[in-house]
Amino acid sequence: MKSWSERDFEYIWHPCSQMKDYETLPPIVIDRGDGIYLYDTDGKRYVDVISSWWCNLLGHCNPVISGAVKKQIDELEHVIFANFSNKRAIELCEKLISVIPSGLKKFNFSDNGSASVECALKMSFQFHRQTGSPQKQRFMALTDAYHGETIGALSVGGCDLYSEIYKPMLMDILRIQAPDCFRCPYEKCRESCGCECFEHAQKMFEKYGKETCALIVEPLLQGSAGMKIYPPLYLKKLRECCDAYNIHLIADEIATGYGRTGKMFAFEHAGVSPDIMCLSKGLTGGYMPMSLTITTQEIYDAFYADYNSGKTFMHSHTYSGNPLACAAANAVLDILSDGTVLDNARENAIYFNKIIKEKFLAHKNVGEVRSIGLINAIELVKNRRNKEPFSPTLRIGYQIYKKALQKGVILRPLGDVIYFNPPLIIGKKDMDFVTDVAFECLKDVLES
Repeated sequence: MKSWSERDFEYIWHPCSQMKDYETLPPIVIDRGDGIYLYDTDGKRYVDVISSWWCNLLGHCNPVISGAVKKQIDELEHVIFANFSNKRAIELCEKLISVIPSGLKKFNFSDNGSASVECALKMSFQFHRQTGSPQKQRFMALTDAYHGETIGALSVGGCDLYSEIYKPMLMDILRIQAPDCFRCPYEKCRESCGCECFEHAQKMFEKYGKETCALIVEPLLQGSAGMKIYPPLYLKKLRECCDAYNIHLIADEIATGYGRTGKMFAFEHAGVSPDIMCLSKGLTGGYMPMSLTITTQEIYDAFYADYNSGKTFMHSHTYSGNPLACAAANAVLDILSDGTVLDNARENAIYFNKIIKEKFLAHKNVGEVRSIGLINAIELVKNRRNKEPFSPTLRIGYQIYKKALQKGVILRPLGDVIYFNPPLIIGKKDMDFVTDVAFECLKDVLES
């Protein structure tokens, strides 16, 4: 009889994967999860230090979240969300309203992060057409951005790895040169600079502000670009320019929300609020696919009219407001509500960053260690002095990933950036273990 792995390989086309690689690294079939650990069908344990693509917020099979979903499944599994609603969705909005950035009032439900971004783009575009600014039809976004992989989301993204082949299909985006604090052309430091790099954004606003309806940004952390971290001041400056040119500021907090950056939402670090915020991933603790697009009363009011006015927002998803997903999301907020988990995560983040710097910075091929909250990234370079990157054909990160799997740690690097983005519940013992394994694997690859 074929193994589970062989049966998987026979049928399944995995995401973001070159399936030929699976000939030498077969699919690892997970049988169960417990906290930050996953166990495969052979009983081998793995530490999920990337939170299963950043969504597993509070550990696998969390008893509180599991209990909420089990209870809900016997009451109501799903109901159409047009002209109908459900109690769990209403409760979720009531709980979120007290923790989201000020000014955000109205919640539109979708079923994944890309859909949330599509919703935000369409919402902004239609708003301007209905409020006397029909010339505003374009979008601004940063270079190296990642916002999802549906066509609109892929358009505003700036990672060629995902979008290059599809460019004939994509929208023409106004691309702002993103901050690059590791290779800063102004020779400044992210902790003390005045965001001199903002001049690129300023010029773009001055030239195209009148025709732009929205700017979308990953606040403080460009994830798929290699966990690039930039200062909160940059967000403040974006807010000022968006206000000056009547441009919506869309916060893609899909990866940065729910305590990932040390605060509930990344925008809190900057002390300003977006006009539209996209949430997913940690929203349900990784249990169920769901997303939210949250916006202001002003934007909502522009669509509030007689049905025949043509102002209705004709955007929908079959699984919008799914009660099971909402039950999971409510349980996540219940767990976070007393602040204990977030406080512990902030305290542990200090220890995590400390041991990572102690273990990695002395290595000649470590260019930088950067961190925000529990997220830590280690950028590997061929030459530290001039920050020269390795050739992509060497696949240094992938080699480290394979070795770490053998030792029971899931890393999944972004190019040659090794990163840790664990569940908020990770403890110091596991921090020690995963950093030891990562460093051993790094030395095995780079010194062999």
